[in-house]
Amino acid sequence: MDKLGFLDSVARIAVFVSLLLALFLLTVKTENKLANRLFACFIILSAIDFSGLMDYSFPIEYINIDLFRSTVCLLEMPLIYLYVLAVCYSDFRLKWRHLIFTLPFIVMNFVLMPRIYLKSGAEKQFILEHYSTMFEIYFFQILIEFQYWFYIVSIFLILRKYKRIYLENYTNPSTSTYKWLFQMNCVFVVMHSITASKNLLRYTASRDIFLWGNVLMIVMALSVICWFVMKALNHPELFRGINSRLKLTKEILPQNENENEITEKIENENEEIKTQISTLKQYMIEKEPFLDPSLTIQELSNQINIPVRDLSILINHQMDQHFFDFVNEYRIQKAMEILKNPSKKDLTVLEILYEVGFNSKSSFNTSFKKYTNLTPTAYRNAS
Repeated sequence: MDKLGFLDSVARIAVFVSLLLALFLLTVKTENKLANRLFACFIILSAIDFSGLMDYSFPIEYINIDLFRSTVCLLEMPLIYLYVLAVCYSDFRLKWRHLIFTLPFIVMNFVLMPRIYLKSGAEKQFILEHYSTMFEIYFFQILIEFQYWFYIVSIFLILRKYKRIYLENYTNPSTSTYKWLFQMNCVFVVMHSITASKNLLRYTASRDIFLWGNVLMIVMALSVICWFVMKALNHPELFRGINSRLKLTKEILPQNENENEITEKIENENEEIKTQISTLKQYMIEKEPFLDPSLTIQELSNQINIPVRDLSILINHQMDQHFFDFVNEYRIQKAMEILKNPSKKDLTVLEILYEVGFNSKSSFNTSFKKYTNLTPTAYRNAS
């Protein structure tokens, strides 16, 4: 099989698998339907994009359809950006203002209209023969690059804030959420770097090398789609989101005061802060709210009758701990007591981690080693 035949075969497989994954995402039962639908739309547009690598040719009178197909890639990254927002924030909803993300796609098609879409016959044939050297195509390539890297950076910034907010407001966060989205964005960086390099070969290398670039790209694309399929099958509901109205503690603190003013205010309120910290610690020891695996800062705020804003500042700023670390410290101390207790030596590590409020063995082991420098088993044997 020659390179063109192999490229066509792999492209057809990629399109088929993509559409199959999109169908799964659109029909699977999940609470996060919006995220699944956005990702399904991305997969469908990717399949349309991949179809351009198939071995076929449009009649000259219908070539506009193929040219229009090539511009749909300008809708892919906006969909991924919206998908990330929908996964990260449980209250995210699509609004009319999000249509602004379609602007590059609309602009590009208007740019193609005068000299390509509206031409016919011999004029269009001449244009197609010189297609790769036209101003419109250079503009298209530049637009893709600017758009792609804008969304890549934007997604990384969203994930950084998402992780910080989760640590400040939740315990036992689903780290698979952050890891999946971070890995996905890194994959897009690699894939686009390969695509950009392949496009450069169009102008700097022979057609044979350019074809090999296409083969490499579609094989990697198929591999990524298969990875998406495995993720979708193993995590059909995808992930738990956070409320977009939650803010980082540094955003809550007064911004119009300098460090000296803040320090002075802290000193003046030192006794009140000490009392609040003492009350909080006593409550954690006596009532053990940390045993609830889904405890959030909002729930703890309701229990201890401290406004969530003040509690967030108290833990994250005054005590200099993330809520996640603050709660897990009590869970680890409770686990250490159980591991040292001879009467509970028959309890397995798995039973203990569930008893103290963890819901993941990996997060329990990581937290336990962070506080003791030992694994739970090693700590039990040393006690």
